[in-house]
Amino acid sequence: MRGVIMLNLGSPDSTDIPDVRRYLKEFLMDERVLDAPTPIRKLVVNAFILPFRPKQSAEAYEEIWTEAGSPLIVTSLALRDLVAESFDFPIEMAMRYGNPSTPDVVERLINQGVDDLYIMPMYPHYAMSSYETAVVAVMDEVRKLKPELKTTLLPPYYDDPGYIEALVESAQSYLQDDYDKLIFSFHGIPQRHLVKGDPSHQHCMKTPDCCNTCHPAHATCYRHQCAMTVEKFVEALDIPKEKYMVTFQSRLGREPWLQPYTDKTLEALPEQGVKKIKIMCPAFTADCLETIEEISGEGAEIFEEAGGESFEQIPCLNTHPTWVEYLKGKIAGWAEGAFEPKRLTEPAYVATK
Repeated sequence: MRGVIMLNLGSPDSTDIPDVRRYLKEFLMDERVLDAPTPIRKLVVNAFILPFRPKQSAEAYEEIWTEAGSPLIVTSLALRDLVAESFDFPIEMAMRYGNPSTPDVVERLINQGVDDLYIMPMYPHYAMSSYETAVVAVMDEVRKLKPELKTTLLPPYYDDPGYIEALVESAQSYLQDDYDKLIFSFHGIPQRHLVKGDPSHQHCMKTPDCCNTCHPAHATCYRHQCAMTVEKFVEALDIPKEKYMVTFQSRLGREPWLQPYTDKTLEALPEQGVKKIKIMCPAFTADCLETIEEISGEGAEIFEEAGGESFEQIPCLNTHPTWVEYLKGKIAGWAEGAFEPKRLTEPAYVATK
């Protein structure tokens, strides 16, 4: 019996501080998010983050919360429903942190008799703190509950023509009117993660113009994959180089993250004569705290206070029909045997283990 598990990040169960604290603890104690040794990670999280951050984060979640709940969860479940209506086998959405939890969803699928599982991360780009940790969490549960389960993994699809088409179709109408600059704001990661994710440990951040120099490390290089998404998108819409730029948001701590930083860029652009901008976040397939509150809220405020005149965020793919059809096509191809199922008994596909 076939089954599909779609994976996303997750949200707290509510905006109450205890729920936010529980969510943040699960998230920040993930060794692929804060990859310091366990004793240091516990000290940093319990002594320096959890006593203060949950209240601040709870207030941010309150800004975006809807009557139906977290935008990320509501949108993700709606997407699942739209995809599932075309198939006669179970399709579930699981969150890496929070609910519906990955362990609960894997157990539910196995209890329904699933012995052939398609794993679909809702992350177009490979990063150990997103794509990798979500997949590993599924495989940990599979090994505990049903080691013989046959599994197939959807690889990162950052340059897949169907994904690019969905991005273009979802954004095209927003780009019809005049703008000075289109900003692609991707979720940031520490620069150190690029080096750690490079199997050779000799290319990423070491070779000049490493993202544009062909190398096997690109299979797990987040920055290269982000650049390829942008390249394919602007090529499809014939956007000239001077009309767009790439930035990175959501950094944490003091160590260097991928640059340029989105907030610093938004602050500097008006002085450079860039007064009208569009901004999109291709690393996120569903709008969430990082796109609604951080970009449409804080980002717009930073830009306007610096002298910007027009700021518009282009929504994520969410439940756009082209995105729904893309995912249906991937599931149909798997179900019809278009690619050979891979048994993921060990995370050999994970560069950082």
